[in-house]
Amino acid sequence: MVRSLIFVVVFYINTAVFLLFGSPLLFGPRSWAMAGLRAHARASLWWLRFIVGTRMEVRGVENLPEGSALIAAKHQSAWDTFALIPLFRDPAMVMKAELGGIPFYGWFARKFEHILVRREKAAAALRQMNSDARDRASQNRDIVIFPEGTRRPPGAPPDYKSGVLALYDGLERPCVPVALNSGMFWARKSLVRRPGTIVVEILEPIPPGLPRADFRNLLIERIETATEKLRLEALEEFGESQIVSQVPPPPA
Repeated sequence: MVRSLIFVVVFYINTAVFLLFGSPLLFGPRSWAMAGLRAHARASLWWLRFIVGTRMEVRGVENLPEGSALIAAKHQSAWDTFALIPLFRDPAMVMKAELGGIPFYGWFARKFEHILVRREKAAAALRQMNSDARDRASQNRDIVIFPEGTRRPPGAPPDYKSGVLALYDGLERPCVPVALNSGMFWARKSLVRRPGTIVVEILEPIPPGLPRADFRNLLIERIETATEKLRLEALEEFGESQIVSQVPPPPA
């Protein structure tokens, strides 16, 4: 707990420093701002390893296609929102539009040309999201979406939304599923950060052109199967005496 609290303080100071001293990047080329975003991610990961002892392992990098792709990642932790950034090609993140109104954070989100979605506008929001995503993909950028829309605790039943289906149809590009177990080490609604190895597994791409139902079933099957294996792998690393009570059992 002591190391966790120290890291939380350092993480927010580190983020504030990047935001304040990086603010001139708002007036430069977007590529410079994205370089700053990647630097923030790497610095945060270094502090997490140095203070808490939490490492990161990436598997399946060879599964990334050469051109831009739709990246559909499991979302268990705030860790995912920064740690995945350096893994992909100039990523454009799909996020709720409300975040764009936060001083500094929102300004940079717009500078990065992330895809801000007004979820209350339903069909209109999906059309605008697809238009923005096609524009970003035309710049050879990866489009990154968390298909469940919000963080889900490890072992929770899947709750995939329609946004990823709309993007799959609209982009007509491969979809790369991504599994991870970050929630076992950086749990939602908790200050505890656990030592060990967070694993990100980049899975075999799903080719474009599948019927929506087939794509949805295949996406869920690949992400959830791999994510459950990573959850069990983390439990083995913890040892039985360290299994945390807030982790629910896997879905039947």
